Amino acid sequence: MRTIEQHQADVRALVEAALRSRPAESLVVDPARLVAEPDHYRRRVLAADLVAPIDLPPFANSQMDGYALTAADAAGEGDLDLRVVGRIPAGRTGPELLPGTAAPIMTGAAVPEGASVVVPIERATPPAFPAESAEARVTVAGPVEPGTYVRPAGSDVAAGSTLFTAGTVLTPARWGVAAASGIASVDVVRRPRLLLVSTGEELAAPGSELAPGLIHDANGASLAAALVDVGVEVVVERVSDDAAALLAVVARHAADVDLVVTTGGVSAGAYEVVRDAFEDAGVTFGSVAMQPGGPQGWGTVGVHGRSLAAVCFPGNPVSALVSFEVFLRPVLQAFTGVGGARRERTAPMGESADSPVGKHQLRRGRLDVDGRVVLVGGPSSHLLAAHAAATVLVHVPVGVDRLDEGDQVVVWALDE
Repeated sequence: MRTIEQHQADVRALVEAALRSRPAESLVVDPARLVAEPDHYRRRVLAADLVAPIDLPPFANSQMDGYALTAADAAGEGDLDLRVVGRIPAGRTGPELLPGTAAPIMTGAAVPEGASVVVPIERATPPAFPAESAEARVTVAGPVEPGTYVRPAGSDVAAGSTLFTAGTVLTPARWGVAAASGIASVDVVRRPRLLLVSTGEELAAPGSELAPGLIHDANGASLAAALVDVGVEVVVERVSDDAAALLAVVARHAADVDLVVTTGGVSAGAYEVVRDAFEDAGVTFGSVAMQPGGPQGWGTVGVHGRSLAAVCFPGNPVSALVSFEVFLRPVLQAFTGVGGARRERTAPMGESADSPVGKHQLRRGRLDVDGRVVLVGGPSSHLLAAHAAATVLVHVPVGVDRLDEGDQVVVWALDE
């Protein structure tokens, strides 16, 4: 029987190899699309270096609301009496500035040719702009250091420089830089794309009327939500206990996905569809010393000349979710950076509990007001509602057959 650590290592190696060479896709730099498709844009990774096509800022502009002055006037000593000329708002350009004049200029407006400094309005006399087109004069104190309150072209980014290298995560500020640089679209590494297949003759679609002996498919919904939560694109399918049908589904999607994940059909019973379909195709099946989630499958399936990575979980809903948390979520989350890693901590038990000594047991629980672990539901793998009420996953390692109140255990936070 495999240890939980051995299986974690093998699944990690399998998934990392499958996700290492994903193709690029293009995303439009458009705030409307960012808002409309937030999950599609969140924490995307550049597939290639992003190069600045223009200077930022693209022209010298004013850092303040004030008066633009020529270099000759700015170098003068004492009170400088200047004639006020036309205003320069942001978004417009003014004519060349001549000695003896001062141009009212707004923050962000292009500094006119001939100007070398901006004097803030509050340092002028009077400290207010005159009415538009009014004959007016203004007094400022000289000298003024060249370049004062002028933001030079390219002072943030120089045209032709590398904005961000390949592998950079696009944060909000980086999207802003791309937009400010006039970049219309960026090439990003495609999200991990996964085929999720629920298997079993007994499964019916959620919301459908149940015939005798059938149950609604919980794994499709719970695992799809868990995968989306870590930034994975998911294709969802459901098949009955038909190995040929399962292989056909995998073949249909093989060219478009990086990995296939199945639930159910991995034990040693008479209707183990995943094992029947995949074992001869290259997937290994065995038992991991954990509860729930002991039966597992891992390896590659040969489809259309391609080896497709496969991770196969048990069918009981808690077993499937716990298996995802332990084996798949950490490696997927590390690739996407979406969702955050599970926070691990130790906490004292608030009650006693028994555990199978030869298995790593993963109980569902919550922390009480004193920070002690209170178990939610029993250890059985069908208690999905109890799992839904839990806020922590409680680790009871191999070799421990009993926990007493006050014993320290490792817990993973499920609600962060």
